[in-house]
Amino acid sequence: MVNNEHFVHRLKEIMEHHHLTASLFADKIAVQRSSISHILSGRNKPSLDFVLKVTTAFTDVDIYWLLNGKGSFPKVSETPSPPTLPIEESSVEAPVSGAKKIQRVVVFYDDGTFEEYQKG
Repeated sequence: MVNNEHFVHRLKEIMEHHHLTASLFADKIAVQRSSISHILSGRNKPSLDFVLKVTTAFTDVDIYWLLNGKGSFPKVSETPSPPTLPIEESSVEAPVSGAKKIQRVVVFYDDGTFEEYQKG
């Protein structure tokens, strides 16, 4: 069972983090402004639809954190971090021994961005 008082506190934390008023927050998640007001005042409890709208609109909000406070906010990215050490030619080789050498590696992320690493 979700503790409504703690849930409201986490909602306010999201709004503060993103510098949003209750009205702007409602607009961002596409709900009526009165819905936010009623949840923040404790009059209504959040529906599953409301929770899903929050986590869809704010990808840095972990659903488990929002519902029960477990986890972290903002959510730790699950995207692997790029290599921090330069790739040396001798340490990376194609599967066919000696026939080919890697010149460039491109990593595509699900948000449409990419990073490119080229041989020095």
